[in-house]
Amino acid sequence: MVLRSRGRDIRPTVTGPRINHDIRVPQVRVIDEKGEQMGILSVDDAVQAAEDRDLDLVEVAPNSEPPVCKIMDYGRYKYTQQKKGKEAKKRQKIVELKEVKMRIKIDEHDYEFKKNHAERFLLDGNKAKVTIMFRGREVTHPDLGRKILDRVANDLMEIGTVEQRPLLEGRNMTMVLAPNKAAAKLKAAGAAKGKSDKTSRVTEEEGTLKAPLAESLKEEADGAAVPAEEPQEQEKEEKTEEGTDNAEA
Repeated sequence: MVLRSRGRDIRPTVTGPRINHDIRVPQVRVIDEKGEQMGILSVDDAVQAAEDRDLDLVEVAPNSEPPVCKIMDYGRYKYTQQKKGKEAKKRQKIVELKEVKMRIKIDEHDYEFKKNHAERFLLDGNKAKVTIMFRGREVTHPDLGRKILDRVANDLMEIGTVEQRPLLEGRNMTMVLAPNKAAAKLKAAGAAKGKSDKTSRVTEEEGTLKAPLAESLKEEADGAAVPAEEPQEQEKEEKTEEGTDNAEA
């Protein structure tokens, strides 16, 4: 069903509030566009009051007795709500679950490599799922896998908390770590440090570019001063030679 108001189509939505003649109750309590009470009116009178103002009658409290409706520009209201939802979605951080796989016979180098991966996941604000994979008869020794998971949890306890304790499922034992407040602070500090390093690099590059220019200007100034002294020395030598000739005469 298509409802018309102010010369445009208004289609009632399943999730949105009821508006205008889609409000199917005998009476409603009406609030005007300025927030002032208009009292209890019939739906027809309330809709007519909204149309006289070139606005819509929107049901804002359907569970009240009688329901509360407000006169407003529903198109603008809907646009504002959608805009707020988009902004909230942009600010929302999507937390991903990233997995690191190990074996009970993992050597020290591989362990450090895998642990660093899990550490990076936590510092990025994501959850880290650590999985121990068992081969053959290794599944009969779950305590060895639990020992490795406990070591990971202890090594990363400063930036992560255990959200799911070690759990054996088939031939895999899994544990989930979630980032804590310390991880968020370290991430913010790292971002600030990266920005500071970038600024210092730019300043250093500018200084490197300016240094040769200053040196060249200094060399030009020194070079210009040398020719000015040479005529003086030559004139002094001529006077000396003239004096010598006069003495001999």
